[in-house]
Amino acid sequence: MKYDIPKSDRQVSMVLDLNKCLGCQTCSVACKKMWNTDAGTDYAYWNNVETMPGKGFPADIHDPDTAGRNLAGETKRGKLPSIDTGYGRAWKFNHQEALASTAQPVKVWIKPKEEVKWGPNFDEDEGKGNYPKDNHYFYLPRLCNHCTHPACLDACPRAAIHKRKEDGIVLVNQDKCHGYRFCVEACPYKKVYYDHVRQVSSKCIFCLPRVEEGVAPACARQCPGRLRFVGYRDDQDGPIWKLVEKWKVAIPLHPEYGLGPNVFYVPPMSPPQLDDQGRPTGQPRIPLAYLESLFGAAVKPALDVLLAEREKKKRGEPSELMDLLIAYDWNDNFKLAPRHREVLA
Repeated sequence: MKYDIPKSDRQVSMVLDLNKCLGCQTCSVACKKMWNTDAGTDYAYWNNVETMPGKGFPADIHDPDTAGRNLAGETKRGKLPSIDTGYGRAWKFNHQEALASTAQPVKVWIKPKEEVKWGPNFDEDEGKGNYPKDNHYFYLPRLCNHCTHPACLDACPRAAIHKRKEDGIVLVNQDKCHGYRFCVEACPYKKVYYDHVRQVSSKCIFCLPRVEEGVAPACARQCPGRLRFVGYRDDQDGPIWKLVEKWKVAIPLHPEYGLGPNVFYVPPMSPPQLDDQGRPTGQPRIPLAYLESLFGAAVKPALDVLLAEREKKKRGEPSELMDLLIAYDWNDNFKLAPRHREVLA
């Protein structure tokens, strides 16, 4: 099914600088505590942080044949991730056994009661390469991309998903949703989740109640690394337009899915590899081909601009881009005009 998706008057957007992500999961906790504490959303992470290279969450979401749109713009329905091998179940731990052993000669360590197969961040910090020559990994926070051409919307036979005209945020009308999960199949980023208790789909709403008051989403506001920028695509005085359009250093994840994501990433730079004598070779540790598999061909020119502007800053020359990415004042990361008001300290 294909609907006419009305063009939004404006598009709220987010840029994440992957060079500053600590992998601390503060964003994941902020989002989870605010939106996903019900029993049916145990496995749902509207925001999560993955270690890359890795399988992602749910597992294998970076498979380019997952879903999305074909060259004709038609929706491709992919697979539903398995709760065991895709998302992972909530593990049960031996807390009582470990607590009872505290005064015993042999203490019992806390560990899962069952064999664990997969879960969020299961491959945390594993990465790739050989230590210390060329080992590498980086963190990739993910949320719904609130796409310009969302496949989840087309996939719903109930027309329960819509894209807001005011700000381009994609929402699920859960009064109309019948829980078919076609939207989960169609989203290649797998950022629509099924609430098996209420039997409806749920997804990131870009902290809509906060945005309407000019307050940044919780994941962005709580980020200690100041890596997230929030604003509108068309605001030429805001950080989004400058990073995406002017400097072209913020690029979408998997542009080949054909959905027009409105979440962008500043790709990670990496230290040089070392030779057998421990000397820098000048070659980056994160292979360019791997980054291109995630962010497309735009990653190379983006990295070139970042490296050039960083060198300018090192020489003491002014750089608007570096000043913007450094984020001296975190209030400057968020610009939600015209209803903008001061973010609460």
